[in-house]
Order: sequence, then structure tokens, then C-alpha cells
Amino acid sequence: MNYELNSLELCPLDGRYSDIKDLLSPIFSEYAYVKYRLFVEIKWLIYLINENIVTTDFKNIQTIMHIYDTFDMNSFKEFKEEEKVTNHDVKAIEYFIDRKLKENGLEDLISFVHFGLTSEDINNSAYALMLKEFLNNIYLNKITEFLEYLNKLSKENKNVAFLAHTHGQPATPTTVGKEFKVYVYRLKNEVTNLKNTKIKAKFNGATGNYSALAIAFPKLDVVKLCQKFIKEELKLEFNPLTTQIENHDYIVTILDIIRHINNIIIDLNIDMWLYISKGYFKLQVIKDEVGSSTMPHKVNPINFENSEANLEFANGTLMTLSNKLPRSRMQRDLSDSSSLRNLGIAFGYSLQGIKETLKGLKKISTDKEKIYEELKTEWEVLAEAIQTILRKNNIPNAYNELKSLTRGKKITKEIIIKFIENLDINAEDKKVLLNLTPETYIGLANKL
Repeated sequence: MNYELNSLELCPLDGRYSDIKDLLSPIFSEYAYVKYRLFVEIKWLIYLINENIVTTDFKNIQTIMHIYDTFDMNSFKEFKEEEKVTNHDVKAIEYFIDRKLKENGLEDLISFVHFGLTSEDINNSAYALMLKEFLNNIYLNKITEFLEYLNKLSKENKNVAFLAHTHGQPATPTTVGKEFKVYVYRLKNEVTNLKNTKIKAKFNGATGNYSALAIAFPKLDVVKLCQKFIKEELKLEFNPLTTQIENHDYIVTILDIIRHINNIIIDLNIDMWLYISKGYFKLQVIKDEVGSSTMPHKVNPINFENSEANLEFANGTLMTLSNKLPRSRMQRDLSDSSSLRNLGIAFGYSLQGIKETLKGLKKISTDKEKIYEELKTEWEVLAEAIQTILRKNNIPNAYNELKSLTRGKKITKEIIIKFIENLDINAEDKKVLLNLTPETYIGLANKL
């Protein structure tokens, strides 16, 4: 890590969390965005040649593709100089390609660069490719790794009963494994939704009517031409009906799913923080780490706290984008373009949150002794079981009897046993209750 450089950055993703920046910059940086758009422009030109839309004897497609393949930081600087003049990034890309074609003696192809298109045909396709690569090659891998470890914790703690809490008060016991499994189940549902979201692109010109291509080739099915390009060349879903911009509805779906995933992980962070504070989990002690500048004994759940903060920040950006992107003035305005450039920020903080929670989970161990000691002192949680058996035996006012016995009181094993022994109920049911303890009253938790 370049500590001197990173210490001067304004954004933690560029400095403190620079490993996230290194992961995402090949997709969401300005350099990457230019390169993705260059790719779409080059692929369109080649497609027009292959479809015999462009009449040329030149068939060495690799020479054209080489313009993209050799794009590097020097090329990017060349593009930026052009953009200073045009004040239009997509036009600067077009002129960059024009120059490269000319350098290769392909002047006759220059008029077909960006042919029949508007900037948004290139931009929306580029973002679709960016999102596809991010989801398939980074995000889904990270969330899968997270789920696998969470599922591992669930299996390891399958039979570890502990005192549940509703409204912060002792409640019917559950198991550590089942509570982890709840989060696994919730997250898997959202991952499935994410995988099922179709990533779309439009390629229909200045106001979505294919006007330029239709006037140039009136006998050609230009909708089919563009659809084939999007589906077969770019491997994206085709959006046939838009204004100048792709409406971003699928992007909003992705943003909302990731925001939901973040909220589920925040919920887990909060629960872990509370369970650690109750002593249900021990935190790993790392010899040279410091928990407090003044209290030497401290071992703090900082990873869960860090994750919570980063996920909240991510969600703020995700929500802003989700609210903004579906809205555009008439056929288009530029506000969506400026907003979309912040996708990397939202996804970066989301990944940082996942990373921190996973790191926190890997530092915990279940304190079974502490958990069982607490369970042994909370016999009042059997009130639910007892009053249910009384109802089964048609005992009137069963609920109120247990309420009088237990509500707001500290109940011992002896009090519960004496109460059960005096019940006039089926012998088999009485035996069940007499054998019941707080740690065995877990219902189907270990099966779930």
C-alpha cells in the first residue's frame, strides 16, 4: 500500500479501503467507463461490416478490434485531451477511433463510426456491461463466500440452545444455528432475485425511434438489427421501447436488491453486537491489538460496527440512485449520467460492509458455558409450554394461571416442578412437562 498517497485521499475507498478500489476500479473508474464505451463503439462498427451494412472490401476485423485491445493509460490521456475540446465524452471517443482508423489506412470506415446512434446507445450499453461484470465476477462471488461461512456457523451451532429475546426480554429458547440459518435463508432469497434480474440495453437512437437508421436503410428491419447486436454481440437483454435513455428500471431493481441485502447484514451486525454484549459469543484476542486507548481489558466488536457504518453509507447512495434514475425530463436530461458515475461508490461501501462482517464472524466463538448457565436460571420461559399443555387438557384460564405464576417474577426450577406436580392433567403430558428444561424447549429449531 502507498501510505503517503492514500493518506491524501478524500474518500476512504481510495485510501483506507484501497483494496476495494483496486477491485472495482477496472469496472467503475472513469478510465474503465471510457474503455467500455470504446468497446461498444468498436463492436458496433465491426457488426455493421459483418452484417454488410457497411460496404467495404476490408475484412481484417482484428485490426479494428486492436484499437480497443491496445487502449491504455496513454490512450486515455489522448482521449481526455480531445474531451477538453469537444466537452462531450462520447464524441471524443468517436474522434479517438477516427484517428486510429486513419493511422491504419482505414479512412473509408470513419463515416460509419457511431453510425445511426446517440450517445446514450453507447453509455447505457457500457453500464449494462459494467454491471454484468460486477455482479457475475465480483459481487455474487463475495456474497456467496459470505453465505458459505454463515451456513458453516449455522451447522456448527445446530444444537446449541440459547435464550431468545423478544422486546429485549427473555423468551422461548432457540438455537444459535437456527438464528444464523434465518439470515442464510433471507440472503439466499435476495441473491436469487439478483441473479434473475435481466440486464438490459437499448440501441434505438436519439429519441428511441430508430430514426437515423430507419431513414438510412428504409428497407431494413432496423429493430431486428439492433436487437441482434445487443443480444448476440453484447450478450445483454434488449429493451425495445424507450426515450433517448434506457429507463434504468432494471438498474433500480439491482440497487434495491443490494440495499435489501445490506439491510439484512446490518440486522445481523446489530444482533451479533447484542449477543456479544450478552456474552453468548467470545471475540478472538489478538495479542498486539488494542481495544481501548485507556481500558486495557477491552476486546470490541469493531468489525460489526464498521460494517454497519459502511453499509448505512452505501444504502444512502443506493437509495439516492434508486430514487433518481427512473426520472428524466421528457426524452432525457443529463442528471442520470452524473448520478450513474457513483455506482462504484455505492457498491464499494457495500463490499466493504460484507468484508467487515465476514471478518467479524471469523473472530467469534460460541460461549456454550455462558449460554447454558443463563438458560438454567430462566425457568419462567417454560410458561408457554405449560399453559399450552393445560389448554390441550381443557384446563380453564390456563394462560392466566401461568401469568399469575410467572409474569415479572424470578422463577426457579423448584417452583416450576411443584406447579406441574399439582396439575390435574394427562399422565403422559405431565411426564413431558416434568422432563422439560429451558435448554430442551427449543421446538424444531435444530431441524430448521
